Amino acid sequence: MESQVRGGTRWKRFAVVMVPSVAATAAIGVALAQGALAASFSVSGQQFKVSADSLEGDGFSQYGAIDSGYTLDGQKTAHPVAVSAFNSASITNLCQSVVTPNIPIIGNVSLILHAGGSGTPVQASKLYIDLDDLSADATFTNIDIGVAAKDASKGPGIKSGDTANPYGFAQQADHASLTGVKQTAWATTAGTFKLSGLKMSVQTGTHECY
Repeated sequence: MESQVRGGTRWKRFAVVMVPSVAATAAIGVALAQGALAASFSVSGQQFKVSADSLEGDGFSQYGAIDSGYTLDGQKTAHPVAVSAFNSASITNLCQSVVTPNIPIIGNVSLILHAGGSGTPVQASKLYIDLDDLSADATFTNIDIGVAAKDASKGPGIKSGDTANPYGFAQQADHASLTGVKQTAWATTAGTFKLSGLKMSVQTGTHECY
């Protein structure tokens, strides 16, 4: 069975699917903000953008979670996210950008990373992407929609330390093929992350992948 999605999927639309899980984790988010729960790490006060020509992933699963972190002025906060997880992934023409705003005298500063071009894709294992905005054309092979997060066995499972409801909504597939990927994320973790042809630069001003 293959399921194909074409066009952009904004967070507000995507949330229609993820609402059962995000709603179930609302109480967890409150406890997290009060310091009652510990996450794997606290996310920074800056989102980052990621784009890629293509992502081919084996062992895909997706579930809702809460990322705890800080604002840029040090206040505690929390973000609802959709966690996309892959046992392994191959990414072509990866771009990652993050903008640090309003540095005194300098203004905005952008950190930009490129890898996986010239015919040698980025390779990752046990890859988790905590995102809240995604646009791509996607094809899923043998997809299951609506499984309990703890039973999504095709992917690498719920990430250790994630504030995700194990009984909440999840989906999974044997393989995911995404093209024209554009996403905004709070965190990415991986068991291994091999960036062929890595190039990183720091520039003044706002320079983003898209």
